[in-house]
Amino acid sequence: MTTLTDTLTPPPAALGGAGEVRDYFALLKPRVMSLVVFTALVGMLVTPSGVHPVLAAASLLMIAIGAGASGCLNMWWDADIDAVMTRTRTRPIPAGRITGGEAFSFGTALSIGSVLALGLIANWLAAGLLAFTILFYVVLYSMGLKRLTAQNIVIGGAAGALPPVIGQAAVTGTVHLDTIVLFLIIFVWTPPHFWALALVKSGEYGRAGIPMLPNVAGPDSTRRQILAYTLLLVPLALSPVWLGFGGLAYLVVGAISGAGMLALAVKVFVRRTGDAGNRAAMELFGFSILYLLLLFATLLAEHAFGLFRAVPWVFA
Repeated sequence: MTTLTDTLTPPPAALGGAGEVRDYFALLKPRVMSLVVFTALVGMLVTPSGVHPVLAAASLLMIAIGAGASGCLNMWWDADIDAVMTRTRTRPIPAGRITGGEAFSFGTALSIGSVLALGLIANWLAAGLLAFTILFYVVLYSMGLKRLTAQNIVIGGAAGALPPVIGQAAVTGTVHLDTIVLFLIIFVWTPPHFWALALVKSGEYGRAGIPMLPNVAGPDSTRRQILAYTLLLVPLALSPVWLGFGGLAYLVVGAISGAGMLALAVKVFVRRTGDAGNRAAMELFGFSILYLLLLFATLLAEHAFGLFRAVPWVFA
């Protein structure tokens, strides 16, 4: 029977610790953290709030730290998995630069500190949403769903989709339909994004004992679901135009990039074997990141730099 003491014991590869500052920074998953900050900023800007920029910046910092804390605790829990996967084996814990106990303490301190600070800086609705996001990602997803169900990415994607909602709550004290729509866009985007990578890395996920969809339902079923989610995603991503907070530029960017996303999903569906299938999956994986960035960058430009131009026929 596994006890808390056993859980906190680092894996053999992680004994010793003595990590440098850059190792602790790597625990925060800085690339993921930067995406969280970006989408949270867009959530702050889609609804005019009149909040002081220093207050908004401080709130963004706490959201970033909370996201980093989630990543740190995820790495602590998944150290055994990370050690057997090529793309993660050089992370600080499996590489032996930081112990599991050090990562757990670091992540826990940052989690508590970021939530309390956001509550004091902004409001307790935003702090509560940040706390929920951390608990959802670490406990429900990392400790539970990730190793139990092939739908782990679908359900766990809710944590990655919440930053725009938290950002809006931080500057307005409430949550509006616009950021709920942004939440849904990220939520529906997540499965085709990660399943494209899972098609290529299914062997590694299998060795690590993670029930990703290609390993459980098979690659053909995964390709069908990637296409189905993309067919849902592309029109959903254009809904800000119909709701009035996405302008003409957003419509153009969303339509063109959405067509590219759909074309690549069809390519993944058609090319099912060998190197051609893997290349198609990795093309979709890479483009999906660009697609999401383009959508949110366009919203940011429209609302932050006065570039918003309503689509006339939407309000005719």
